[in-house]
Amino acid sequence: MRTIDKRLNAKLAPVLVKRAPTLTLAYDERCKSRLAARLDTGEDVGVVLPRGAVLRDGDMLVADDGGLVRVIAAAQSVLRVRAHDRLTLTRAAYHLGNRHTPVEVGVDELKLEADPVLEDMLKRLGAQVERAELPFQPESGAYGGGHRHGHDATFAEDYALAQRVYDEHHGHSHAHDHAHGHDHSHDHKHPHDHGDDHECGHDHGHCDGHAHDHSHEHR
Repeated sequence: MRTIDKRLNAKLAPVLVKRAPTLTLAYDERCKSRLAARLDTGEDVGVVLPRGAVLRDGDMLVADDGGLVRVIAAAQSVLRVRAHDRLTLTRAAYHLGNRHTPVEVGVDELKLEADPVLEDMLKRLGAQVERAELPFQPESGAYGGGHRHGHDATFAEDYALAQRVYDEHHGHSHAHDHAHGHDHSHDHKHPHDHGDDHECGHDHGHCDGHAHDHSHEHR
């Protein structure tokens, strides 16, 4: 059985893209870095990609024998969300983001995986919700990659980058030097830290438990 272990970033000639066998996957399958799959030709393959990789429609992959494979986003059960006014659609996007729901953003609509609870919430907000069978390609994460979970190996990298951005915007990335005429040190913690490790049963595992100790010397 062939193993698919690389994703190409270089642009290929259209004829090569067209000739490549296809691999049709739903969104959840495209989020997996280890996957036993079947090409649309009927050939069984193993997908082994770097952790955190999220495949998108049109991605070109390379098998261990050098052969090319093109990814196709499968049609799946989704909710298409529209509204009579932009404010309602914006409110819908806000509440979906608050629930860490993967969302595909269009010019005048939102798309998410079908969920009866979210469907009811959206209708209560005044949005128009339609069920459909369509390919689903949600927005990538703000710090790179795609849909990440707290238990993924790459989550720590994204958290570190997010923390660095936060520090840069809040002035914590440099030492504070004040002319107070006396020395003292104190510890403080990031406002979102709890000071000890704990577990979280939340669907996405975003439960960091990171304690940050900063020692400041004032002069």
